[in-house]
Amino acid sequence: MQLGSLRQLTLVSFALVLVPLVVLLWHSQITLGRMGEIATNEAEFSVAMVRQVNSLESFSVDIERLIRQYHVLDKAELKELSDKYIQRFSESLDSLCLQLDGSEECNVLTERLRWFRSYDRLSDQLLLDAQLAEFRRALTELGQSVDSLLDDRIKKRQAYVSSVQQTQAWLTALLVSISLLLIIFGSQLILRPVRKLEHVIQAISQQEDELPEISNSGPKELILVERKLHRLADRLTQLEHLRHALLRHASHELKTPLASIKEGCSLLTEQVVGELNDRQMEVMSLLNSSTDRLNTLIMQLLDYNLLLQQAKPDFQWFKTPTFMDEFITDNRLALQQNKHELATKIELSQVYADANLFRRILDNLLSNAIAHGSKGRPINIKLYQQEHVQILDVANRGQKISPEQRAILFEPFNRGDGKRNDRIIGSGLGLSIVADCARMMRGKVEIVDVDYADVCFRVSIPLSEKK
Repeated sequence: MQLGSLRQLTLVSFALVLVPLVVLLWHSQITLGRMGEIATNEAEFSVAMVRQVNSLESFSVDIERLIRQYHVLDKAELKELSDKYIQRFSESLDSLCLQLDGSEECNVLTERLRWFRSYDRLSDQLLLDAQLAEFRRALTELGQSVDSLLDDRIKKRQAYVSSVQQTQAWLTALLVSISLLLIIFGSQLILRPVRKLEHVIQAISQQEDELPEISNSGPKELILVERKLHRLADRLTQLEHLRHALLRHASHELKTPLASIKEGCSLLTEQVVGELNDRQMEVMSLLNSSTDRLNTLIMQLLDYNLLLQQAKPDFQWFKTPTFMDEFITDNRLALQQNKHELATKIELSQVYADANLFRRILDNLLSNAIAHGSKGRPINIKLYQQEHVQILDVANRGQKISPEQRAILFEPFNRGDGKRNDRIIGSGLGLSIVADCARMMRGKVEIVDVDYADVCFRVSIPLSEKK
């Protein structure tokens, strides 16, 4: 049966889970009724047996009394009365002996009753006493037989109750287990399309080229949500292409006139077209610095656009000594201009990451440390490993970053409140590029407090491959 909606699937799942519990309840009610009936029957049987024994004991007293009176007084009325009591005793004895399955005491009592019916008052007194004593003994043993019978029945009922309890326990465990299995099965039926939606959302967030195919079966509400997610992914892909195209074209279109402006400013500064006075040279200095800043911003924008277009990182092992030598060589001039010393502590001989993304992280963090760190103070770079995580620390001295700024500092185009040493207004893309590069390598970047510097950026990249 194909369930068309999530509500139907949920209701059917609940109904299936309740079936074993209903069966258990039904069986428990039947068992409880049977046990109640057995308890009632046993109580009635025990009471009836005890009453019969008490009745026989009462009749035996009357019979003995009447026989002894007849033996002394010799009255026919006493003989008739004793015979009536003997008859009633015999009837009760027959009913009781049916339950005892031909007990020996029943035979003895029957023989004594037969002797009492044929009793002659002229019989020997000693013989009468002996018959009455045998009668009382047999009646006492009959009472003991009844007690034994009741004890045996009680033991049998106790054994039966124990077996029923054990059966009920096993049945309860079985049906509860079936209910749990049905719960797991029903939850899987409900969670399977939800997990499919999670996979689609994860694929969209990771910008994968292909999304999981739309399900052909399942609740119609979730299939509808899945189709909407596919349409949303298509729309996001279109917007992403438009953004890349806009950044690419805007950066390219800006570089061409900027090159002309920079060339013209260079000619004027070198006084090729004529001499300039001091005020004019000051204006040209401002123009040159502005063109340099605009060129830097365009290059950062192109770099950010190139990062956005990179689909997946290219993980590989690379040697850290060679990598760090090239990095230090390329940034030596910037360090010398701001009188910074670079203190490196490299504990890893090789790193498993995307070399280009890792280099971008280092370049941007060092550029940020040079721009915002105190001049003449050292910049620390540490590369080490904690458990299965590769950690890069870049620390500098200078103005500390407030907790409010830490939360938004890695967002694109957020420049923060700190002043730059070069008096240039940054683009706010450097730290955002660092965060995006770390995220692409399944890592993260954060600002941590250390005892040897005022500001420390920590990049954590998980080590997903053994050496």
